Amino acid sequence: MVRIFVSGHGGMVGSAILRALSSSANDWQVVTKSRADLDLCDQVAVDDFIRNERPEFIVNAAGKVGGIHANSTYPAEFIRENLLINANLIHSAWKHEVSRFLNLGSSCIYPRDAEQPLREECLLSGPLESTNSAYALAKIAGLEMCRHYRDQYGVLFHSAMPTNLYGSGDNYHPDNSHVLPALIRRFHEAKERNLGEVCIWGTGKPRRELLHADDLAEGLLHLLGVDDPPDWVNLGSGEDQTILELANMVKEVVGFTGEITHDLSKPDGTPIKRMDVSVMASLGWKADIPIRDGITRTYADFKERLKDGTLRI
Repeated sequence: MVRIFVSGHGGMVGSAILRALSSSANDWQVVTKSRADLDLCDQVAVDDFIRNERPEFIVNAAGKVGGIHANSTYPAEFIRENLLINANLIHSAWKHEVSRFLNLGSSCIYPRDAEQPLREECLLSGPLESTNSAYALAKIAGLEMCRHYRDQYGVLFHSAMPTNLYGSGDNYHPDNSHVLPALIRRFHEAKERNLGEVCIWGTGKPRRELLHADDLAEGLLHLLGVDDPPDWVNLGSGEDQTILELANMVKEVVGFTGEITHDLSKPDGTPIKRMDVSVMASLGWKADIPIRDGITRTYADFKERLKDGTLRI
């Protein structure tokens, strides 16, 4: 039995990891701690927790996340909190001899104008997208910490860089959510109010690759079974759609019959972002949930949580 701590277990990604661990054929002893009981930005608290709980593995799914609006509005909070979370967990894991640390980065850490699809080696090869540079810099620091601790101390600390994520338990805040939950909420509310149109940000032309959180969790468990993983590896579906194509899929799944309009005063963000997933494929894993099926599952989860009052807004 392997004792494993999943940070951020209450979020969309963390809860998906818990589901994957519970259904895994391997025998896991899962350790969790709520945000109210453990402040990951507090080095002393994190150090005490790791020393007392003695996890053998850590999967770091904690972090302050959000869409373009949140990243543009609160860059100081995004860089500070994510830097502290990564630094505290990684250093305490090394200090207390955690045998394996799997850190989650993000596809937004790649240069804005990097060649598509994004390959692992293009990291740090150019300027970042300005609308999320604070978050990206903090995530890059986490990847580099894992790499340098691995090089210097011989520990098995490594990272995965997921593409844009969605799924059960997502955040549906009207301003601070990511693109898919924002679209789901917007189309659902428009349908409920019998509105004639839904307005989306920007031109709708930027392309986004999406990965269901349950697919990500399975990919992470697969990585934990790789004896000598890369320092960092992309995790994605390998497919992308325009924002307008995504909006039309959500419109159809929700059953909204009005029009889609555009607010051209809002930023588009990165023009295109799709991951090269060939390294992960060479390790024996690929995503399994098609985008339309994933949206259908996510909308069903949205309605259920809205009904029982557990929707994150």
